[in-house]
Amino acid sequence: MVLEALGSAVIGLALAWVATRLLPHRLPARTLVLPTGVVGALFGAFVTHSALGAGHTPLTLLGALAVAAALLSLLIRPAGLRRSATA
Repeated sequence: MVLEALGSAVIGLALAWVATRLLPHRLPARTLVLPTGVVGALFGAFVTHSALGAGHTPLTLLGALAVAAALLSLLIRPAGLRRSATA
């Protein structure tokens, strides 16, 4: 269980780091993106582990990856969106 938590935290951090490297202009500050990836992966691992039980480490890590990616996708801003001067 501890290795699943550490593995999912590393997966979330790596996914968030890759997102900040590939889409820096469409994401908020890195100080928000990196913890969001870690928390999303830990939550995904928790939900997947609760649903499947012990002994499914690869699937738990896959669930962590999926939830972290979904949570990080919510931070992406639309391209070309500009605020008006009156707003």
